[in-house]
Amino acid sequence: MNGILGTVSPCQIAVICKDVEETKKKYAQFLGMEVPPTSDGGPYEITGCRYMGEPALTSSCRMAFFEVGNIQLEIIEPYGGKSTWQDFLDETGGGIHHYAYQVEDIEESIKACETFGMKLTQYGKYNDASGAYAYLDARGQLGCFIELLCTFKK
Repeated sequence: MNGILGTVSPCQIAVICKDVEETKKKYAQFLGMEVPPTSDGGPYEITGCRYMGEPALTSSCRMAFFEVGNIQLEIIEPYGGKSTWQDFLDETGGGIHHYAYQVEDIEESIKACETFGMKLTQYGKYNDASGAYAYLDARGQLGCFIELLCTFKK
């Protein structure tokens, strides 16, 4: 059985933090790995980020990624504007935010999650426009957020 998304295997776990530079150094030390580079979430002109259905013109984040076995560990520091990341940081002070799943059809997967009772909170394109992401609030159903990742076919 492959659940409502067609897969049972998450591809990513993400942690929201106040300082990506400090946090990624601590994770690197803990994991015994090199400190990864930091990347930016990208400008609105590329991402077209929408938060709670409205354009999120100033919303972005800094990110660092660790490859740990079959799962990517993402460290996110939100900055600028309202976002699901900033809300979570403000509400909790940081911590594990979401599990991400790679999907074939992001629109179909969003509908399946909404039917399951999740609420779409944020949607946008990758910082290089090669794919899209969607965050769904599944705290009532699963105790966390779920992120859908979809790489566009070339």
